[in-house]
Amino acid sequence: MLSIHKSRFVAFLFLVGFLGLTGGFVLAGCSAGPQTFNPDSSGPQLIVNPESVSLGTASLLKAKIVFGGFGFAPGDSVFVSMFGPDETKVVVADGKVDAGGKFTAPIGTLAKVTGILKGNVSGTYAADGKYNQFVVITQPPIPAGIYTAKVTSMSSDKTAQTKFTFKKPSIVDRLKDWLGKRMGKIKDKRPAN
Repeated sequence: MLSIHKSRFVAFLFLVGFLGLTGGFVLAGCSAGPQTFNPDSSGPQLIVNPESVSLGTASLLKAKIVFGGFGFAPGDSVFVSMFGPDETKVVVADGKVDAGGKFTAPIGTLAKVTGILKGNVSGTYAADGKYNQFVVITQPPIPAGIYTAKVTSMSSDKTAQTKFTFKKPSIVDRLKDWLGKRMGKIKDKRPAN
């Protein structure tokens, strides 16, 4: 009886993985290419790649989200904030403008965990002295939806904006989070509803 359940579970995991893989190829074929700067614009610009991510914990932590800016004062510092549904505001990245007026500002792990997922990072030491780090989710993440990302200059009044979308976690995202919890990489401490 146990082997029947185990084989069904393995078949389920295979099906979910296959659907996630084929769905990813289909979506990759339909998605727009990376954002680039508009060469015809003379003012400050902000782009982000990719233009959307899932709010699934494992997917968000693995995603490489990078803001790029052009048309800012060389040597200046900038920070990127996101404004979205339910009057949500979160600072997600910062960067230094190079001599050509450009900057690159990736969203770091700490900003993803504390600002977007509303959690924190913790860990324990194993018997061999190795530190096992994990993410602790303590409340719901920011709401899914379309956000306005705005870059603000520290020493001038230059700003620029772009759109960014946080998507609700898919079935595959929820499966990744479940596996992350089973492996001890994600701890869900949110109160039960």
